[in-house]
Amino acid sequence: MTYLLVADQAGRRLLLMDADAPDGVLWSFTPDGDPRYADLDPATSWEYVSEAKLRIRRRKPYVLTTASKGFAAVVEYPTGRPYWARALTPDLNLHSIELVPHGNIAVVGSTGGVLRIYAAHNDTYAEAPLEDAHGLQWDARLRVLWALGRHELVAYRVQGTADRPEIKRGRSAELPHPDGDHAGGHDLGQVAGNPDRLWVTTRHEVLQYSKKRREFVKDYPGAARTDREDVKSIGSDHRSGRLLSTSPEDGLHQSWWTTSVRLDEPTGAVKLADGGIYKARWWDLSETDALSR
Repeated sequence: MTYLLVADQAGRRLLLMDADAPDGVLWSFTPDGDPRYADLDPATSWEYVSEAKLRIRRRKPYVLTTASKGFAAVVEYPTGRPYWARALTPDLNLHSIELVPHGNIAVVGSTGGVLRIYAAHNDTYAEAPLEDAHGLQWDARLRVLWALGRHELVAYRVQGTADRPEIKRGRSAELPHPDGDHAGGHDLGQVAGNPDRLWVTTRHEVLQYSKKRREFVKDYPGAARTDREDVKSIGSDHRSGRLLSTSPEDGLHQSWWTTSVRLDEPTGAVKLADGGIYKARWWDLSETDALSR
């Protein structure tokens, strides 16, 4: 079976869905009405859920999520219990979240133009500027945190301790910008089965970044169909080789929503009636536990 995790802004929820039986919702999460999250004021902070991803730590699965108005959490699956949860200032406009060493948490805010590393067990955080920050991906092999902004892809070293994290900017790569203005980096993720490659989407195109060659390429399978403007999320499934992506659909309440997760290699779709999908991710409980320490 092939499962995917969907961030449904219209329904104010995360949904775990079966790609082969798209009407079947296997699990859902929302902090709305959940007393474990009441102190975070989810009625306000949970608006416009902007990220949903699975991570394994110490053999336990967690769902990582953010919302544009400030909600950020690492949620134990399937209980929904918070491992870490905060309501951050809404002017950050949170777009992504990642687990990093020592069990700490990275977040990026696009309007805030910032990357932060939060200690999991206190309110300490380290901060680095990154214009229009949108995407995050921990790289277990290179031991760096990749972050995607308006103009560039940057590798950061996550240092310090569990109680006092530190961050140091490393190498960077300028994004292609066909319109001569700005690339508008949006989504970032590891290419399944190829540790050298990262998925990168911008306002204009869907790219892969080769870490060894230090360049952006379009030589991936299915590029002729997958490559297009304004893709909000992209990912590959290591078991089936299929690609999923989301991009805006006309006629919905918000201009960045869709009711369908597109599948390629082979072609298909997972549809959510009355949905307002922003991002979708493959769900793989066999994912390597790269953050056990």
